[in-house]
Amino acid sequence: MSNDSVREISGKHTYGTWRRQKGFLPLNIVDAEGSHFTDASGKKYLDLSSQLMCSNLGHKNRAVIDAIKKQAEELAFIAPGYTTQARADLCNELLSVLPKGLNKYFFTTSGTEANEAAIKIARMYTGKHKIVSRYASYHGSTAGSVSLTGDFRRWMAEPFDTVPGTVFAPDVNCYRCPLKKTHPECGIACADYMEYQIEREGNVAAVIVEPIVGTNGVLVPPKEYLVKLRALTKRHGVLLIADEVMTGWGRTGDWFAVNQGGGSDAIVPDILCTAKGITGAYVPLGLTATTDEIADFFNDRYFAHGHTYEAHPLTLAPATAAIREYKRLGLIDRSRQMGEKLGQKLAAIKEKHPSVGDVRGRGLFYAVDLVKDRAKKTPFNTQQEKLAGKPLVIDQVTSKMMAAGVSCVGWVSHLIIAPPLIISEAELDEGLRVLDEALAVADAAAAAG
Repeated sequence: MSNDSVREISGKHTYGTWRRQKGFLPLNIVDAEGSHFTDASGKKYLDLSSQLMCSNLGHKNRAVIDAIKKQAEELAFIAPGYTTQARADLCNELLSVLPKGLNKYFFTTSGTEANEAAIKIARMYTGKHKIVSRYASYHGSTAGSVSLTGDFRRWMAEPFDTVPGTVFAPDVNCYRCPLKKTHPECGIACADYMEYQIEREGNVAAVIVEPIVGTNGVLVPPKEYLVKLRALTKRHGVLLIADEVMTGWGRTGDWFAVNQGGGSDAIVPDILCTAKGITGAYVPLGLTATTDEIADFFNDRYFAHGHTYEAHPLTLAPATAAIREYKRLGLIDRSRQMGEKLGQKLAAIKEKHPSVGDVRGRGLFYAVDLVKDRAKKTPFNTQQEKLAGKPLVIDQVTSKMMAAGVSCVGWVSHLIIAPPLIISEAELDEGLRVLDEALAVADAAAAAG
């Protein structure tokens, strides 16, 4: 089949996600290795965002591929009511890397489903139904998880495809603080407000947060924020759910973002959800991990959740291999070290470009926030404009980068720099060189007003 046929059939007969369907003609990718992928014409692209912030191990990791092949030959599938060596092996690996105390696991096939399980578990365990989320958040696309999503992807699902009971709290956004007018001296006022909500709302089962907000801007909180949030949720008997779908598996320079570099700043949530990097995205797997206290609750109570592909052996074996590769290659420490260099290099780029309002991140997880007015911190575009299909400046920047052989995720008005943890410094420099050149588009747009 010709390249054109592959693209045309895909565009005609499959849906492109989170977009208007007119003009959907996806690029045909035929190969990927290391930090690059290749299209049908033979053009290579540096993967500067790890696809959707998930290919943490890069492409064609031999250990993970071999684990998939071996498991497929031995036992491709068995119902979740049985167990397998793959299931036991992964449990042992998880015990070695998850925050201590998260010892009971439910396996899914996506981060969305992991969060969906967390919602049900929290409500069953507490007997309450409300969940506090935040406006700058994305937790998934199924009914429960999209109900927790604060960005515009929830708007189109309302009211018929959302579940009642979500309360939205202010974001921990130190660049554009939603509370600055009333609380000029912060004191982590966003956490204080969340406590106020819990007290006034009543019937709150849980608070769910991305420890570092992902798609909606890589919003890095002060370390005191999570410490304060953990304390106040305990004080009120409310569960804390950490959505580490994007921030887990070395992305932020720790195994998980809640570790916060260790020491007294580390926190342990009641439930931790993750996916993406758990297998390096080689197969779809999600995880909902809970404390022993929650697990014990269900010893004599019905656990009312499950699905056919829970604990699918073909997804579990590569996860074990992936965790061992993170350890063997020292990728957690490498992410932290490379992240320090990335932060310095992005800070230098910011100084050159008036269209860059802010750069922020931790580990190999950064955002480059584009603005048309740096003093006012005014973004080029809004969520409403993206939903309406208006041309966005960020898309012009990413298109220019793509033409130069660098793939980078742009979202509304910021870029997400989150390369595979295996990326070399030379490859990173090449990606940032292309970014530097492409930002001329945004500079011109800012100058034009």
